[in-house]
Amino acid sequence: MSSTEIRLSGSGGQGLLLCGIVLAESAILDGKNAVQTQSYGPEARGGASKAEVIIADSEIYYPKVRKPDIFLALTQEAYDKYVGSLKDDGIIIVDQSVEATDIKCKNKYCLPILETAKEKVGKAMVANIVALGTINQITELVSPDALERAVLNRVPKGTEELNKKALEAGRNICKNI
Repeated sequence: MSSTEIRLSGSGGQGLLLCGIVLAESAILDGKNAVQTQSYGPEARGGASKAEVIIADSEIYYPKVRKPDIFLALTQEAYDKYVGSLKDDGIIIVDQSVEATDIKCKNKYCLPILETAKEKVGKAMVANIVALGTINQITELVSPDALERAVLNRVPKGTEELNKKALEAGRNICKNI
């Protein structure tokens, strides 16, 4: 891998900015280079937001994602707003509630990310961590150990077990695809 560009999108308040920070930190824990940027609309909570991460084995010369290799969307609004520049050989991962229109890509995964967080883990607020488990299970961007360590470094104290359960639930979603 020379570099991989990732765009994580959803609704403000879903924790995707934390998701981007955790993904970048886990890459660094694996000895790779990483940069993370984020943006969200004036609505901050409820409007479309995105976090972007670039992971590379060598120096990163430009910190913004231009054409993502991997695109995650947890809401329809975010999908519609941010999918446009995906690479033709890119990977799309969307929540099952999102209608992923005909965008050319290498692989498309429509998975129950939000439902898994709410029903299997028991807390809708950990959908971002479920998504991280899913993304990494599909792409193997970082080592599972580094991802878990980065999650545990960043989540609020007292929620470690809940977040470990969410990460594992995200990995398990992919076992049937």
